[in-house]
Amino acid sequence: MSKRCSVVCDTPAGILECELELPDDATIAAALQAARRVLGELAVEWELAATGIYGRVQPRAHVPADGDRIELYRALKIDPRASRRARAARDARAGPNRPGPARGPRRA
Repeated sequence: MSKRCSVVCDTPAGILECELELPDDATIAAALQAARRVLGELAVEWELAATGIYGRVQPRAHVPADGDRIELYRALKIDPRASRRARAARDARAGPNRPGPARGPRRA
C-alpha cells in the first residue's frame, strides 16, 4: 500500500509544493528526501528547517498519514516578542501626547 502526501516550503521566491506517493511507513524525513529531488537542492535549507503537519511542529521521525501536508518552516528573521518589546519601549519614550490607535464611537 502507499499514501499521498504533499510537501510545502516557504522560500524567499514564494511557496513551493509537490505531491508525493510514499510507502505507508514513510517518515517525514523520507518525504523530505523525495521532495528534495523534485523541488531542488537550493529551494530550502533541507537539513535545518523545522518541520510540521498542518501548522503543528512534528519531528522528522513522525509518520504522516495519507493526505497530510508536510511543511518546512523558515526561521524568523526577527523575534516577534523582541520586536513588540522594542516597539513598546519606543512608544513609551514618545510620551503621552502621541496619538493612540483609531477607535470608533463608543457604545452605551
